[in-house]
Amino acid sequence: MPTLITGSFAYDTIMVFRDRFANHILPEHAHILNVSFLVPELRREFGGCAGNIAYNLKLLGGEPLPMGAVGRDFAPYRAWLQENDIPLDFVTEAPGEFTAQAFVTTDRDNNQITAFHPGAMAFAEQNRVGDVGDAIDLGIVAPDGRQAMLDHAAQFAAAGIPFIFDPGQGLPMFDGDELRAFIKQAGYVVVNDYESELLRDKTGLQLAQIAAQVKALIITRGGDGADIYVGGGGDDGSGDGGDGGDGVGSGVGGDAAGIAGAGDAGDDKGVSGDGVDDGAVGRGENGVSDGGAPIHIDAVRVSEARDPTGCGDAFRAGLLYGIARGLDWRACGQIASLMGGIKVEHHGTQNHRFTHPEFEARYHKNFATKIRLGD
Repeated sequence: MPTLITGSFAYDTIMVFRDRFANHILPEHAHILNVSFLVPELRREFGGCAGNIAYNLKLLGGEPLPMGAVGRDFAPYRAWLQENDIPLDFVTEAPGEFTAQAFVTTDRDNNQITAFHPGAMAFAEQNRVGDVGDAIDLGIVAPDGRQAMLDHAAQFAAAGIPFIFDPGQGLPMFDGDELRAFIKQAGYVVVNDYESELLRDKTGLQLAQIAAQVKALIITRGGDGADIYVGGGGDDGSGDGGDGGDGVGSGVGGDAAGIAGAGDAGDDKGVSGDGVDDGAVGRGENGVSDGGAPIHIDAVRVSEARDPTGCGDAFRAGLLYGIARGLDWRACGQIASLMGGIKVEHHGTQNHRFTHPEFEARYHKNFATKIRLGD
């Protein structure tokens, strides 16, 4: 069945300033700041969480069904998604609005100044999970308009459809009560390490308490990979982790290499390991627990870390693919890790491609474990 992906669609305009912001901003006069930067390099990319996750899930052979609100300028993005056979039945246009847009200027030290216009995203709550009918059995609430995230989580829960709660950069929009409600409604929670601390602070819940309410709490940790805390929420699974062992990682290519493994920025390189079995991935109901300890997923090897933008979305697409197919948690995490690694090697969020045999070979090379996409 298709996976319903609720979230944003956006255009990302990326500009490069070939000097340092610090050379042009006087801290003592910041209260009367009035500066302009010459940006000879500019590119426009397709982005937004729903669009990125859908694109990556399609690459894996999944069935993405994105849901979001777009503006009057969406035509080029629409054509791109149609070219990639991604259905747009539940992508609605907000009259008179622009599609959400991010304008990012980066200096030579990789400092960034970003302006974000939400545009049509502010109308995303007009889409309803119930409009899809009985065609789905898995979903995700990714960053979107505030009301849309609240409504879509409640609608998934009311329909009995398990979903990933992925608050991302939208997490600060919600108070403790709202976040506790999201956790109670969700089947799975995915955050990076910083967001996990913010989630604990806002909810007053420890990681074990969050994990106990969901089927799994997944925390990405940059170059240190990711940890999967299998919880007590929902049905207990029967997977045993398969015959494969820990993944092998050595993420290289600069301080963004950690994103390859976990889908979020980090300064560390991945951790290498060996002694894993050459077996096949386990299949079950996503029920690996490794004796109560979190399942650690290492970063993958990357040729060069070119652009971390969108790695988190690629990671989440890998999780959705594995969950939908009932793979064990180690396999889910390793697929997600490899998706992040492939993405970080390319500029933009939807410019990478691979064949299934290429993915399977790289999976085996990194994790010494076999997998077949589509099985």
